[in-house]
Amino acid sequence: MTISVRKLSALALLGAVLVGCGGGAADTAKAPDGPSATAPSSPTTPASPATPSRPEPATSANASPGAAPGPAVVREAPPTMAPGPGGLTPVFERARKGGDKVVALTFDADMTADQGPRAASGERFDNPALIETLRRLKVDATVFMTGRWAEEYPDQARSIGTDPRFEIANHSYSHYAFASPCYGLPTVAKQDMAADVQRAFAAFRQAGARNVVPYFRFPGGCYDDRALRALGPAKVTAVQWDVVSGDAFAKDGDAVAEQVVDGVRPGSLVVMHCTRSAAPVTEQAIRRIVPELRARGYRFVKVSELMAAPTAVRP
Repeated sequence: MTISVRKLSALALLGAVLVGCGGGAADTAKAPDGPSATAPSSPTTPASPATPSRPEPATSANASPGAAPGPAVVREAPPTMAPGPGGLTPVFERARKGGDKVVALTFDADMTADQGPRAASGERFDNPALIETLRRLKVDATVFMTGRWAEEYPDQARSIGTDPRFEIANHSYSHYAFASPCYGLPTVAKQDMAADVQRAFAAFRQAGARNVVPYFRFPGGCYDDRALRALGPAKVTAVQWDVVSGDAFAKDGDAVAEQVVDGVRPGSLVVMHCTRSAAPVTEQAIRRIVPELRARGYRFVKVSELMAAPTAVRP
């Protein structure tokens, strides 16, 4: 069995073990009790009870305080990819070259199942300033959140997950590896992989997040066919990336910005992080990345919009 691991720098991958993301002011709206979102054209949308709730249209009633006004794309049924051979979970990396000048910025909200004591002692796995900067700059984005993070910061998870500018995707519950070796991460047992993903979706619902999509990012970017097969019952599309920001543990925001701007191509998917403790310059980098890419004609979209293009490709 061959392990497929994204070609990240060791520093960037090590950062995935520790870093996380934060929202702004809490939204008091509750998650709806209605049926989960389904995509009639694809069998890969999560099924109840572990599925994300149906995203609602952008309105003043469900937007978070401080959220920048539209345009923000919210889909009734987020697009997914068809399963691979033998029912393998499909993997999306980017839209094919030569497409529209769009780019998806994604932010991993990492927190492992056993990092509660570190949070209790004052370590911050969130970054509300980053989320507010994205709102101020009117940037749509996708946050890949762990269930443990949503439990630690439920108000922020709800704020992000009820803001039409953002969507929440699944980064596992515990941020343990789904293939080994994976940069020292503990490994989820094969029989527990689908349940780990479903537990994270349940945490998002418990926090009150609405804009949740049936996408999954492997912790550390590590996966193999065994993991793709084990995730079949979770009915998600795995999402990788083609541009590494290098923001984990970085000290130079300009260097991070240059790496992203130089790497982006039409249809690119960028992996970044948001935490005050392990990715301290990401917000600074975003303040340069956004205007420079816009000056080059790029538009920022969520992963769901990028995946909707008929040119989605597997790595």
